[in-house]
Amino acid sequence: MTTRTEADTEAGERAGPPEVPRRLYADPGLPDRVFRGVARSGGGLVLAVMLLVGGFLLYRAWQALSKAGWSFLTTETWEPDAGRFGIAAVIVGTVLIALVAIMVAVPLAVGGALYISEYAPARIRQTLISVVDLMAAVPSVVYGLWGLFFFTSHVAGTARWISTYFGWIPVFSVQGADPDDPLVNATVYASSTLIAGMVVALMVAPIVCSVMREVFSQAPVGEREGAYALGATRWGMIRSVVLPFGKGGMIGGTMLGLGRALGETIGVYLVISPIFAVQWHVLQSGTSSISSLIALRYGEASEFGMSALMAAGLALFLMTLVVNFAASSIVARSRSGASSE
Repeated sequence: MTTRTEADTEAGERAGPPEVPRRLYADPGLPDRVFRGVARSGGGLVLAVMLLVGGFLLYRAWQALSKAGWSFLTTETWEPDAGRFGIAAVIVGTVLIALVAIMVAVPLAVGGALYISEYAPARIRQTLISVVDLMAAVPSVVYGLWGLFFFTSHVAGTARWISTYFGWIPVFSVQGADPDDPLVNATVYASSTLIAGMVVALMVAPIVCSVMREVFSQAPVGEREGAYALGATRWGMIRSVVLPFGKGGMIGGTMLGLGRALGETIGVYLVISPIFAVQWHVLQSGTSSISSLIALRYGEASEFGMSALMAAGLALFLMTLVVNFAASSIVARSRSGASSE
C-alpha cells in the first residue's frame, strides 16, 4: 500500500512536466525595439514639423527679404509699401520686454517653488500647486487688460521714483519727465517697457514655478537626511542639496519662460503703443515687440506687407530656436558637471 506522497509523485510523473506560461512576445527584446522606434518617430516628426514651419516662413518672406536685404535687421521704420521696413526697433523692444519679464519672474518663481516644495504645510500644498497651475492657464488677454486698466496707472509713481534716484543709469533715464506735473508724468511713464515686462512676468512666473517645483521635489531623500544628520538647518539643506540638484531644472524653466516672453503678443499689444524707433529707456513709452507688430499690421497688410510680416515672424522663430538651443546646451553642461562631481 503506497502512501499519499508516493501516489502524488506517481500522478505527477504520469502528468508530465508543469506547463510553462506562454510569453506575450516570442522575442524578449521586441518591446524595447518597438518603444525605440516610436520614440525616434516622434522625435523625427517634431523635427520635421519645425523644419516645415521654418521653410514656410522663409518661402513667404523671401519676397520682402530679397528686396530689403541685410537692411531688414538695421532699419527702424515699418513702411513696407514704401520700401522702408525693418525690425531693428521691434527686436530691441522684444529683447528688453523679455529681459524685464525674466528678471521679475525668476525670483518670484524660485521663491514660490521653494515654499511649496520645502516649507508649505502638507494640508495646503496641493491647493497651492493647483492655484499656480491655474494661473498658468489664464488667457494672456486677461493679464493684458489688467495691465492696461489697473497696473499702468499704479506703477507711474514707482517709475518716477526709480528715474529720480537712478536716472544716472542710462537705461533708467526718462526724457521729458517733469516731477511737478502729474499729467506729463502719466503720459511719459505710460506704455513703458517696464509695465509690459512686468505684465509678461506674471504670465511667465507660473510656468517657471511649476517646472522648478517639480525639480525641487525630486531631490534625493537620502541626501536631504544626510544634510540634516550633519547638523544643517533647513535653509542649509536647501542650499547644499536642493538647489544644486535642481540647477538644470532652474535653467530649463528660466529658458522656457524666456521663450514665452519673447513670443508674447496680446499682453504687449494692449499695454504698449507701437513706436518704430529704438528705445532703450525702460521707464518711458517703449517699442512694441515683433509678435505685437504682426498682430497689429496683419489685418491691413498688402501682399508685400504680408511678406514683410512673415519675415518678422521668421526672425522671431530663429530667435526662439537660438534660446532653446542655448538652454539645452547649458542644461547639458550643468548635468555633466554634476555627474562628474
